[in-house]
Amino acid sequence: MPAPERIPPGGVTVLDLLTKGELTVEGQVREASNAVLYCSVAHEGETAVCVYKPVAGERPLWDFPDGTLAQREVAAYAVSEATGWGLVPPTVLRDGPYGEGMVQLWIDADEGAELLGLVDREEPGDGWKAVGTAQVAEDRTALLVHADTPELRRLAVLDAVINNGDRKGGHLLPAPDGRIYGIDHGVTFHVDDKLRTLLWGWAGEPLPVEAAGVLTRLDGELAPGAPLATRLAELLTPAEIDAIRARVALLRTTGRHPEPSGQWPAIPWPPV
Repeated sequence: MPAPERIPPGGVTVLDLLTKGELTVEGQVREASNAVLYCSVAHEGETAVCVYKPVAGERPLWDFPDGTLAQREVAAYAVSEATGWGLVPPTVLRDGPYGEGMVQLWIDADEGAELLGLVDREEPGDGWKAVGTAQVAEDRTALLVHADTPELRRLAVLDAVINNGDRKGGHLLPAPDGRIYGIDHGVTFHVDDKLRTLLWGWAGEPLPVEAAGVLTRLDGELAPGAPLATRLAELLTPAEIDAIRARVALLRTTGRHPEPSGQWPAIPWPPV
């Protein structure tokens, strides 16, 4: 995977390449509920592989305004960048062969990395956190677990900030260089609590010192007129931005990872 900042060797930034490059549709990701097109992008002699999700291919949802999922994906990238964690691949909003849409750098996942699992015991074991019990057969249950790593924990904090309603296993991409990315952030930033995730292993636990510092920085970046707030105002409604500020403030006040509210399914379906 190219570094997020630059595509070697020419020095064209990834964001320039994604924003200004010529998009060529090479195929379609058939498993997705919305139109997800696999593309190449070329600009000033540099090329990369990317995903293009045109707004015209978005499936209407009962609880989100039509035609806003692409903007939410870009907003998630903006918040991720403001944290300094780089958890979302470079993502832009631009025109393409099928109209305006989200374009995101393609990440080749390390298929050998294990982030989720089912175990036939009551405790998760070293290096794992328990999510809950899963029915795997009519007469058999297993413990659903996820890896206990700093990278995944950062992603859990980001999801709490952006109110991610769809953190499935397939939306976690472990890269060959050891980094972990989150993708598919279309159902985020709702004003109501919509957090649904497979990363509940730290629920109720104190936030790491690192996360507390990041939340303090985000609080400043979300102040009216600050760079992040200005960027989000181009993508989200004022009420949604106020809700982000409120979530950040709550996380700073409690100093803990959120817990399931009980008013909304805690785990997305299907979970993968």
